Amino acid sequence: MHESLSGRHGSGGRTGRADWHSRMFRTIYFVLTLATGMMVGIVVTLQLLSYLRITGAMFSPRNPGHGAPLVNRGMGDEELLWRASMAPRRPGLPIPRTPKVAFMFLTVGPLPLSPLWEKFFKGHEDRYSIYVHSLPGYEPDAAPSSVFFGRHITSQASKWGDISMCDAERRLLANALLDQDNERFILLSESCAPLWNFTFTYNYLINSKQSFVSVFDDPSSVGRGRYDSRMLPEVTIDQWRKGAQWFEVDRELAVHIVSDVKYYPKFRDFCQPVCYVDEHYIPTMLFIEFKDKVAMRSVTAVDWGNGGSHPEEFGKDNAEEFYKLIRSGRDCVYNGEPGHICYMFARKFLPDSLPTLLAHSNFREIK
Repeated sequence: MHESLSGRHGSGGRTGRADWHSRMFRTIYFVLTLATGMMVGIVVTLQLLSYLRITGAMFSPRNPGHGAPLVNRGMGDEELLWRASMAPRRPGLPIPRTPKVAFMFLTVGPLPLSPLWEKFFKGHEDRYSIYVHSLPGYEPDAAPSSVFFGRHITSQASKWGDISMCDAERRLLANALLDQDNERFILLSESCAPLWNFTFTYNYLINSKQSFVSVFDDPSSVGRGRYDSRMLPEVTIDQWRKGAQWFEVDRELAVHIVSDVKYYPKFRDFCQPVCYVDEHYIPTMLFIEFKDKVAMRSVTAVDWGNGGSHPEEFGKDNAEEFYKLIRSGRDCVYNGEPGHICYMFARKFLPDSLPTLLAHSNFREIK
């Protein structure tokens, strides 16, 4: 009897310990599952907040006067470029809306031809957006009724021929990409003037199957002669290209330019001091990555006939002749069809050319 009772007591002790271990295992499993769930929840929440910050910039409050999201100020380049690199690359959102052209003005300060641009933009507020990059310290004086009011982005000093010029271009693109309605992006200067009415210009750019970037191979000392072999292996001398900085690109190429970390360091470090990086960085990169998507020409006309490192300037005495000459040319290929108008804009017009330009730019519909 004693042995029988002892056996039963031993068996009960083992069962109790097993139950205790089982409860402890379930408790630990529950705590670990709960902790894991909380950690996953925190990570997802942080990612969601980050996503909402990005989309919040894309859907930022509209400027009631001009139909464009308010310009972001105070954002550093690193954050700005990161946000823009997350912007949709594909054109044509699956929601009803009107695609826009982003007009990006890279200026020193004032916009002396602004009355001409006001005339050009009038009545088309839902089809364009404007971004202005001027030198730091410049205080814009545009009236509240102006299309340029409140359109200056946070800027930094930029120098002709220096990587800072490319930084300014990327800064403009990044700001414009945060408005997802923008599908084409045109870089302009304060000396640029439109050649045709807005509707014709808009349709020419929006309907183009290619982007308009000046890209060519220059075998001379001011072309291939600027190449540095330290750019290998990313850029070979046979890929080295040159072109005017005044580009026009679609959304896909714009996102690629602002998110580039492959070519930018090479050009920053090895295209200096007399390399004039703004003439090589974007043309070379797009030639390598998107050769078939680039028309290899600009839509901004300029006259290099006088030679030298700067193009001809046009003021009150010669602006009319150049303006009419550029408008008369129809020898370019557009969407595979020859015989089309080549240029939508022209430069370099001096401030005193404004009366002449206003007199000849009636912007009537193009037949």
